[in-house]
Amino acid sequence: MSDDRKIPESEEETKVGNSSGSEFEPGEVVEEELVEGAPVKRRGIYLLPNALTTASLFSGFYAIVSAANGMFDNAAIAVFVSMILDGLDGRVARMTNTQSKFGEEYDSLADMVAFGVAPGMVAFFWSLNELGQFGWAVTFIYLAGAALRLARFNTQIGSVDKKFFVGLASPAAAACVAGLVWCFHDVDPATWLTFMTIVVVGGSGVLMVSNILYRSFKDLDLRGRVPFAAIFLVVLIFVVVTLDPATVLFTGFLIYGLSGPFLALVRKARRKTGSSEA
Repeated sequence: MSDDRKIPESEEETKVGNSSGSEFEPGEVVEEELVEGAPVKRRGIYLLPNALTTASLFSGFYAIVSAANGMFDNAAIAVFVSMILDGLDGRVARMTNTQSKFGEEYDSLADMVAFGVAPGMVAFFWSLNELGQFGWAVTFIYLAGAALRLARFNTQIGSVDKKFFVGLASPAAAACVAGLVWCFHDVDPATWLTFMTIVVVGGSGVLMVSNILYRSFKDLDLRGRVPFAAIFLVVLIFVVVTLDPATVLFTGFLIYGLSGPFLALVRKARRKTGSSEA
């Protein structure tokens, strides 16, 4: 009985060609970059920014595992660690000129785990699982909101004002949920706390898919010169956060989350006042 399948006799036969005639290993990541204005195909990925993204992904995974084992303070802290790592990978990529399409897609998938699945599951294991179907429904609202928020953000890159986010950013929403758990992880279960969890988790999910504008602070010039007193202000911020990081971070991100609807109502009221005076 003969076998008609061809066995490659050399490494060259395992390579596949592209339209430009160059050859790459099957399964290798191939991206097109502009070099002196000309498109050039490159294979492989950049290690440093993708390593930071992987660390953010791992931290989100660790948060889920910790919550499943009842270590809710560790789980909440892991979400905040993911936020730091997520903020670093993009900046490192820009500073080292190692941006890539693969990095963008990988970052979005890691964000879905770290800022979507992880905070939702942490809140569910901590409090919402006691509510049965209603609990997992609230959790799913948050998960779906994070997924839709990330998908919309990816489609709006370059088409919206970088000074603003459309809807609450997923890291900020994750910080609200994780901050709540971190603040009250050692408090005995109570009706008020369960209600607060429902409002924070469900509300964060809704705000992520809303059209409310939030300041992105991407227009801040961190490279320019500032008054000497500014560095002392930074020191004070670090001191305040160190005194009670859980309370300070939760309060800060909760205020940021509520600032969007509040400013939207203020702008709406001003428009009504202006139209009535006209």
